Amino acid sequence: MMVEHMQRTALGTLGVFVLGRMFLEAWGTEARRKQSEFNNFLEKNRICISMELVTAVLGDHGQRPIDDYAVVTAVTELGNGKPKFYSTPELIAFCREWRLPTNHVWLFSTRKSVTSFFAAYDALCEEGTATPVCKALDEVADISVPGSKDHVKVQGEILEGLVARIVSHDSSKHMDKVLKEFSPPPFDGAGLDLGPSLREVCAANRSDEKQQIKALLESAGTSMCPDYSDWFGNGDVGVHSRNADRSVLSKFLQAHPADYATVKLQEMIRLMRQRHFPAAFKCYCNYHKIDSLSIDNIYFKMVIHVHSDSVFRRYQQEMRRNRGLWPLYRGFFLDINLFKVNKERATELAKDSNALLKNINGSCDSSTLASDGIANEDENLMIKLKFLTYKLRTFLIRNGLSILFKDGPSAYKTYYLRQMKNWGTSAGKQRELSKMLDEWAVYIRRKYGNKQLSSSTYLTEAEPFLEQYARRSPQNQVLVGSAGNLVRAESFLAIVEGDRDEEGDLHPEGDVAPLSPSPTVKDAVPKDEGLIVFFPGIPGCAKSALCKEILNTPGGLGDNRPVHSLMGDLIKGRYWQKVANERRKKPYAITLADKNAPNEEVWRQIEDMCRSTNASAAPVVPESEGTDSNPFSLDALAVFIFRVLQRVNHPGNLDKASPNAGYVLLMFYHLYDGKNRREFESELYERFGSLVKMPLLKPDRNPLPDPVKAILEEGINLFRLHTSKHGRLEPVKGSYAKEWARWEKRLREVLFGNADYLNSIQVPFDLAVNQVLEQLKDVAKGEYKTPDTEKRKFGNIIFAAVTLPVTEVTSMLDKLAKKDPKVKAFLEDKNMENNLRKAHVTLAHKRSHGVTAVASFGVFLQQNVPVDFTALLFSDKLAALEARLGSVNGEMINSKNEWPHATLWTAPGITPKEANTLPILVSEGKATRIDIEPPVTVSGVMDFY
Repeated sequence: MMVEHMQRTALGTLGVFVLGRMFLEAWGTEARRKQSEFNNFLEKNRICISMELVTAVLGDHGQRPIDDYAVVTAVTELGNGKPKFYSTPELIAFCREWRLPTNHVWLFSTRKSVTSFFAAYDALCEEGTATPVCKALDEVADISVPGSKDHVKVQGEILEGLVARIVSHDSSKHMDKVLKEFSPPPFDGAGLDLGPSLREVCAANRSDEKQQIKALLESAGTSMCPDYSDWFGNGDVGVHSRNADRSVLSKFLQAHPADYATVKLQEMIRLMRQRHFPAAFKCYCNYHKIDSLSIDNIYFKMVIHVHSDSVFRRYQQEMRRNRGLWPLYRGFFLDINLFKVNKERATELAKDSNALLKNINGSCDSSTLASDGIANEDENLMIKLKFLTYKLRTFLIRNGLSILFKDGPSAYKTYYLRQMKNWGTSAGKQRELSKMLDEWAVYIRRKYGNKQLSSSTYLTEAEPFLEQYARRSPQNQVLVGSAGNLVRAESFLAIVEGDRDEEGDLHPEGDVAPLSPSPTVKDAVPKDEGLIVFFPGIPGCAKSALCKEILNTPGGLGDNRPVHSLMGDLIKGRYWQKVANERRKKPYAITLADKNAPNEEVWRQIEDMCRSTNASAAPVVPESEGTDSNPFSLDALAVFIFRVLQRVNHPGNLDKASPNAGYVLLMFYHLYDGKNRREFESELYERFGSLVKMPLLKPDRNPLPDPVKAILEEGINLFRLHTSKHGRLEPVKGSYAKEWARWEKRLREVLFGNADYLNSIQVPFDLAVNQVLEQLKDVAKGEYKTPDTEKRKFGNIIFAAVTLPVTEVTSMLDKLAKKDPKVKAFLEDKNMENNLRKAHVTLAHKRSHGVTAVASFGVFLQQNVPVDFTALLFSDKLAALEARLGSVNGEMINSKNEWPHATLWTAPGITPKEANTLPILVSEGKATRIDIEPPVTVSGVMDFY
């Protein structure tokens, strides 16, 4: 059984304890016997159980859980081949059979329910907590399976988020069958004395960590944990021998695989190391096999932990190229047995291994690879959808503590505004949160001075603060979500932002000036902070020449801040540390970081510098179409190499005299592998809020000549072969040394043979410099408009409506005025052409009709909806058009409003929602109704606001 990070850690100890207690609750007096049966079943069938451990004793997260518990998140059956990850119905059946806890699961099997789900999330993402979210999803889902643990009872109202994934179309039938065959399990241990709780055991053993671990393991019992060697090692060899020699990983990769699973795991790990994916591979001695150990037969445990989310995106690219790759997960354990055999047995195993590989390679048709590898790529797609009430606590408060105490309130404000901007938080919520977080910063700094509040116990201070802040107004209650025992969850949906009314779109949130200094239209760089200009590029992209031009430009970037450049080729040692040191000396300066910045590790360092030295950063990238898996095209790569091969006496020794210049350029090119152009630019936009593009290639150029394309593709293939076998070893020292020498020679011949073409496709350098300078000046002045990154933007949906074409509405009113004197008299002083900027027919509003009603229109999003206008109603204070909605794809669109209409005008001080009263006012003789015969039809678009 596996709990996240279980082996050899304090967390693992807590997991063992919680699992033992969980069995007691479920099976009562039969628990110990069932534990033994379960462990034997797992080992015999090679099954791994992954669980999420929720506990208060490891430090604060989003909200302190009321109880300590665990839920099963995945079940994997290794068998004799590829791991089989149980489908959700299979997981629920398995867990109900063994009485294991599961999360709440919702299944959406129709297009309508799926679109309603995403719309419901958009409506709740900025204020959702457990009760309203579960209620809304229960209403829109086709199947709802409640969790074994009630989130509100064991965790609280603060909900971290949801995980959505695409599943097989047969899942609904399978789920129905499982729910009929497996009822929710009983809790036979509900009335038993389960002994001291996790918190009580930890509290009683606080003086010594080792004693605390031992007490927890003893409480779990021997059926759950037969021995303590994973934590304390073996008494004969001592605790320090738990860590295995680092050579174990290399030996594992070099060993002949004895089974299919080993083949695929070796393939996965080799790829991760060749691509330099940020991941840890830690090996430990397996003391459970201590009796079987010998010089020729060694057992290890390997823990694989993927450090960065970007790895999964890059690994997906690899899976598209090699569909036989096994999927990659955040963390998992391997039991490894390295053994030596005699010559006869070695020959036999080698034959088996070769036959196995041959059999695998020989069956590499698309259907086999699809079923063996990622199968349906969509089924591996998962989306994490988090809620703002959780992110407020975890990311804005907890993760901002070090910045607040080390760098001060100004840096903290920059941090939290940047976070909210990256999340796409609505302008209204940004204003509310900024006000509260500024008050929090003053409060906690005044209380703690320069001594930083511990992030592991921050809720001791944050919860009382949030509770008293929520008391001040209903609006604050919605913002905080839940704190203490103050906020009643069922009241959330009855509260909206500030003075927002039912028809609030006449003054839409988008028209409100967003919060400074994080505007949604212009990303300003205040003059009291610095600017770092850096280059996510490749040698030959002309960054050094560009830096010289910027330094020589009279007036710099258009303000009085000094500009200085640090050339990477002239600085020995840690370049980015040197940049940081220089920035501390001159925090308000504009720093030109003249060095290629090709990966996320460097980008994180630049982000840290921005926070610590009160600066913004502007990445400058060569403009290129890119490929499916690289932000730079082969055309761009050819130009970069061609430029490098024309250099003479380059400070970094990368010029025409360099024998392996082509290899170096390919190495840089592959540092960007795994991201297409849109992903590359989107990530830079998200991190730094701006992106400066340096023109490189003429758009009307001829295609890359075949010889140039062929020599580059040959080099890329050779590079992959070399790194696959030798990693970062220099090409002259590897087994492909002769191939590299021949390729480098032919590369020069081909490129210089096509010199006229390569020169002709480049944008003139002076033109490129001028365009970059203009963009940088805009950034420096705060006049840079952030481009659309094409990513889906989540927003706090308030209502669904059909957006109307205003010009057609005003044209219709003009024609109506010419026919009817009453209409003419009413409209003559209203100046509708200028005053009516937007118009819509409301379909459902979150406050009046509920989240589910709004979400139900998600299936019609961006669809054209015919709207018939049947009458104009007006009084001395209001005017609206009566509307009759048509159908979309044969399904009628029905507004939840009793009187569907489009509000046209309100007198000063009158809210748009008052237009709902017009039919009543007509019946009372206080308003006028003008029928439109025949009705006028316009086409609107269904949208969310």
